[in-house]
Amino acid sequence: MYKQKCSWVGLIMAGLVSLLLTSGNVLAASADKTLSPYFKVISENPNGAEVLPLQRTNAEVDISGVIADVRITQVYRNRGTQPIEAIYVFPGSTRAAVYGMTMTIGERVITAKIKERQTAKAEYRKAKQQGKRASLLEQQRPNVFQMNVANVMPGDTVVVNLSYTELVVPEDGVYEFVYPTVVGPRYSETPAVSAPDTERWIANPFLRKASPVPYGFDINVVLATGVPIQALSSPSHRVDIEYSEQNAARIKLKQGETHTGERDYILRYRLQGEEIASGLLLHRGDKENYFLLMSQPPKRVSVQQIPPREYIFVVDVSGSMHGFPLDTSKVLMKRLLSGLRAEDSFNILFFSGGSQVLAESSLMVSPENIQHAITMMENQKGGGGTRLLPALKQAMSMPTLDGTARSFVVVSDGYVSVETDAFEYIRENLNQANFFSFGIGSSVNRFLMEGLARAGRGEPTIITSPSEAAAAAERFRRYIESPVLTGIEIDFDGFDAYDIEPNSTPDLFAERPVVMFGKWRGDADGQIKISGYQGDGRYVKTLDVVEPENGESAQALRYLWARQRIADLGDFEKLNPDSERRAEIASLGLTYNLLTAYTSFIAVDEVIANPDGQSRSVKQALPLPKGVSELAVGGVVATAPEPEMYGLLAVLGLVLLWHVWRSHWRPGHDSGLVG
Repeated sequence: MYKQKCSWVGLIMAGLVSLLLTSGNVLAASADKTLSPYFKVISENPNGAEVLPLQRTNAEVDISGVIADVRITQVYRNRGTQPIEAIYVFPGSTRAAVYGMTMTIGERVITAKIKERQTAKAEYRKAKQQGKRASLLEQQRPNVFQMNVANVMPGDTVVVNLSYTELVVPEDGVYEFVYPTVVGPRYSETPAVSAPDTERWIANPFLRKASPVPYGFDINVVLATGVPIQALSSPSHRVDIEYSEQNAARIKLKQGETHTGERDYILRYRLQGEEIASGLLLHRGDKENYFLLMSQPPKRVSVQQIPPREYIFVVDVSGSMHGFPLDTSKVLMKRLLSGLRAEDSFNILFFSGGSQVLAESSLMVSPENIQHAITMMENQKGGGGTRLLPALKQAMSMPTLDGTARSFVVVSDGYVSVETDAFEYIRENLNQANFFSFGIGSSVNRFLMEGLARAGRGEPTIITSPSEAAAAAERFRRYIESPVLTGIEIDFDGFDAYDIEPNSTPDLFAERPVVMFGKWRGDADGQIKISGYQGDGRYVKTLDVVEPENGESAQALRYLWARQRIADLGDFEKLNPDSERRAEIASLGLTYNLLTAYTSFIAVDEVIANPDGQSRSVKQALPLPKGVSELAVGGVVATAPEPEMYGLLAVLGLVLLWHVWRSHWRPGHDSGLVG
């Protein structure tokens, strides 16, 4: 009996030791864990804080001419039984100048203040500890924002309103307004334990692919163009369109589209006569005056003598590209490869967690080589992480063919966290090449895909469906063969302009207008001359400056100028970190009431709602973007218990051991040790 009991207790002890060791190993492993998104299983238990707090989000959009003003409403509701802090990561337009925020609780409306980022965060934490309702809006990327709402009490409804403005720039005569709805899962190699606050949003929960969008979504657009509208549609959503005049329309989502927050909302329109809004828009402010120059480009000129070019295609075949995005990439690549000329050369680098190349050095274009490349592309399945930066370094280090001009073409959904590192590397190593990017998917990381092209003096293209691939490939061919305008210079005669943004105008590959922001002094008089080269000839266009009739939309010019200035400073900041530049970005944010990487919006309700200040943080789980595989979040894997569970199991084991001792070993008990 004694041996049996010892054996039994020994097994229990061994199990407990194993459990504790496992717990230690798991906790040790978590110390090396990188930031990564994860799946969350949602319970609708009304007593649990895991019930998602975001009830609905909607946008009211006014587009007047080329300026869009957007008002976003986010409604948070606590359906549980304990106070919560709601945390919501959401996307924004890469062009957005976020200039206002309010928080509403019942009848009380609190206008948020713009403050230096760390100051705003400290005020939010203090208000949270004091039990006050508060909201904090931070910029994690130029197109990724985070909202924290503290002390949302059981039964509370908290409404947060955001306001931003942006410029709508046409390409090839087509205007496109994009309202991003969901942040896709990002691949990161940053260790979780050492990650800065600005990176921790990456570890965000996502819902399983079959899960419906857990919150309502709605968007209404009022469009006033000034010129009769020729065509108007949404390729992303089913919409109802009501025309009040030939140049004005209201666009609403059709019934049944109100839970479609898993893909970007896209609105496209074309004006009659293929016109685009161009000219000079001026605004006289209280302290400074602002202008926007939009000059229509010349028609593309056919160039007969085109030098041989070498194309390096860098194609994403990671887990997030599995399925629809990779299928679209295959259609695109087939079109791109088939459009190469016999005198060109090419290579392909496929990347995910590792990389694979078509050939050690670029191949000349031939039917055999093109077919070999298409076959290799067709065999890609999609899987693994998204290690973009090593892929860029490998591609840009490939030997260059003499006598050719080189172009890099990146095809990806952009679900990585190394955006600014990639921009920096391209700028430092580009030499005389160009970078073109093709963003694939329903919710592309536009900050990355647009930034790659901007850093590489090229053009970005976003493709949301396989049917768009052919047209995108044709546009790329036109870009390469015949740029619209190169060597662009802008001169001011009799018009006292200063603080021009951007400070240099890149070559135009797409047929889009030359765009410039600036300030001006004195009289609105004189001329602006735009010059450059198209084909083999010189191009010159002159615009007369006329005293402005200030419209309501022109007031947005101060925000748009500051947003452009901040974007340019941000590009240089990563390339060459500088405390004075960071201070200038923060100063611009505070002066112009704008959200930046170094300024945040903070709203605090002085009424104490939660006296003990205790609450649970609940991260709003996001839907996977439409068409994105679960492989983007690591695939279908068993979910390990939370670290706290190991401690709980260990305690339960010790209680069991104490019970065994009390029942079998305590003095006087028939354990075989006494009597």
